[in-house]
Order: sequence, then C-alpha cells, then structure tokens
Amino acid sequence: MTGQIRLAPDAPLLLTGGTIYVSPTEDPIANGVVVIRDGKIAAVGPEGSVRVPDGAITLDCTGLTVAAGFWNSHVHFMERKWADAANTPAPELTLQLQDMLTRYGFTSVFDTGSPWENTRRIRERIESGEIPGPRIRSTGEGLIGKGWLPPEAVLRTLGVMLFPLPEVTDAADARAASKKILEGGADGLKLFAAAQFPPFAALPGDAIRAAVDEAHRRQKPVFVHPTSREGLLAAVAGGVDVVAHTTPQSGPWDEVVLTAMQKAEVALIPTLKLWKYLLRHDRASLGDAQTRTSTGQLRAWLGSGGVILVGTDVGGMDDYDPSDEYELMAEAGMTFRQILAALTTAPAEKFGESVRLGRVAPGLVADLVVLNGDPSRDVRAFAAVRYAIRDGRVIYQAVRSTRD
Repeated sequence: MTGQIRLAPDAPLLLTGGTIYVSPTEDPIANGVVVIRDGKIAAVGPEGSVRVPDGAITLDCTGLTVAAGFWNSHVHFMERKWADAANTPAPELTLQLQDMLTRYGFTSVFDTGSPWENTRRIRERIESGEIPGPRIRSTGEGLIGKGWLPPEAVLRTLGVMLFPLPEVTDAADARAASKKILEGGADGLKLFAAAQFPPFAALPGDAIRAAVDEAHRRQKPVFVHPTSREGLLAAVAGGVDVVAHTTPQSGPWDEVVLTAMQKAEVALIPTLKLWKYLLRHDRASLGDAQTRTSTGQLRAWLGSGGVILVGTDVGGMDDYDPSDEYELMAEAGMTFRQILAALTTAPAEKFGESVRLGRVAPGLVADLVVLNGDPSRDVRAFAAVRYAIRDGRVIYQAVRSTRD
C-alpha cells in the first residue's frame, strides 16, 4: 500500500501489544505500549504501566516487533528516475521513496553520491510535508581522481543520471572541491581513494587529508570508497570516518589493515550483497567467491570490535530488498542485536544524532519501525515492515492480506 495513515491534528498515536526492542542492548518489552505525541515518544512500557491518553489513534501491534527507525547509511539518488525531482508528481516521488527505502523501514538515510542540487529538492519536498519520506543526509557529488569517471556509454547502461564529479589531483584541488561541496550545503564528503577500473590508480594521501580536514573543520563526516587494499590504507591514514565498502578484490584483511582501521576509529559499511549483484552477468562462482571474501572481511572486523553500519548501496543497484544483506551479515557472525545496532544506535552515534534518534525512549523523536516477524528468530524479518513511522507520522503502511 502507498500512502499514510492520516492523523487528526495533535492526536496522539498509540502502538499496543507488540514486542518492543527499546535498544539493541536492553531486554525487550513484551506486550508493550508506545505513546507518541507531537512527533516524540511520550511513554514506553508494558501494558498497564503506561497511561493511555484520550483520543489516541491506535495501531494494534499484537504479534509484531517494534524498534527504532532504521538507518540506511549508504544510498544513492542518482538513477535517472530521480531526475527533475522538483517537478516529479508527488504520488510518483512518494512511490519511488517507498519502493527503495521506507517500505524497508528506513526513516534516515545517508546519500553517498548524487547530484546534490537535485537531491536537495527531494529533501525539501519531504521536509515541507508535501510527500512522506526519510530524513536525507547527502555528501553530494563524490571526489574522484582525474580521468576516473567511466565513459558516458557505460554510465547510460547503468541507468544513472549524467552529472559531473569533481576531479582532484592534489591537495589544493581536493581542498577547493571539498569547500565548494560543503559550502553548498552537503552533510559530508565522499571520496574515491582509488579508481574502480584498471589500473586502479590511487588518490594521493595529501589530497585525502586535505578533503578530510575541510570536512572535519565543519564537523562533517567523510565516507570513502576504498576499492583496494592500498586505497583503504591511504584513506584511514588520511582520517576518513566511514569505509563505505569491503574490498573483496584485495583478499582477506590482515592485521595491518585491521589495526589501521581500529586506530582510525572508522565505521564499516560492508555492502555484502553488492558484490554478487555486480557480477550477476558472470559465472556464479565468481560472485560467490567475492561474497565469501567480503563476508570474511566483515567477520574479521567484527572480531576486532569494529563499528558496523548497515548500508546497501541502493540507487547504485536496483535490487532494493535488504533481506540478503541481513542474512549475509548473520553469516559473518553478527547477532540480530548487532544488526539492530548497525541499523539504529551505531549510525545515530556516528552521525551525532544519539540524543534524538536510535532508541525507543521517552523524549526521543518518534522514528519507529514495526515488523511483521521477529528478527531474533530470523534476521530476514528486519526487511518485513508493517509500518514505518517518522516524526510520529506513518510514512509507510504495508498491504495486509486477507489472512492477516
């Protein structure tokens, strides 16, 4: 179903009967109640312990799971369907946001590469209340080395908009490009530490550091597409905050790589599902091999105690369902609570929003997700969303079959 549950002005919203995971580390509340008023969580607790306000709209969540709204920390608004976002009819834009994001419970996203002025228009239309959608943060256009952009013919086959990326060769270029992007209103930076195609040339270390310094001066995060082992090591040495991919082409991560990442205190977005998707036209064994390597890299990072964020690179790929990503994260050794943290508390903390978002607690913003199943039994249930709620408004409601 597309659309929203319409609430009367100032009417409280009540979620009853569900199992509530208030955070990834606390025991769940069985048969719980969440009271939402004025876009914030007013009360949370077991049934009978929470005062129910008069005139509340009730969502019966019996048999369902309630958690904080999910973050997708790696998305792109660069497919051609997002073009001319200022003039796309509201119902069409709403449906696109649902198909890619809100139907999977994503109430906050970080766009890590798209034409910024167009993405800004999407965000403005959401924030104005015209269309329901997630909170959008964006890095705008990513910084790349000179000549690294694929030919137009290749980009057209990928279904993306054609837009220029700032090409940098040295620290002065990187500083100027970063300053322009950040002063234009972007929420962070995205760097390509190495080219994605042979001969995999690397961005100079001083260029990486110059971009990072420009972002950190404004307290903005820096994401890196590492591509290779050399790109990864250069990026973490340069001070980036988030490694946006594993690097299956580089083979297993050794202690040198893991120690460098730990020292830099980076967060990792594994994008495990992506590698098989990129090789979907090749022999299955090739995709399987890259998936095994990337899963092993995540397992090693998990074993080192590293921070992990969920990010799926949707918009970079058109298979939007994150179910396989969750399953691969579990295969790498992540418990359902660790996956829940990667969807909620970890990104909220990494991006400076932990006082507002990431938990189901009184006083926090009412960004919530209601799941049909129980992810403690099957992590694929993280993708089975009944309701997505942002600022106390239902921004996505799944179709309920006649058997429900």
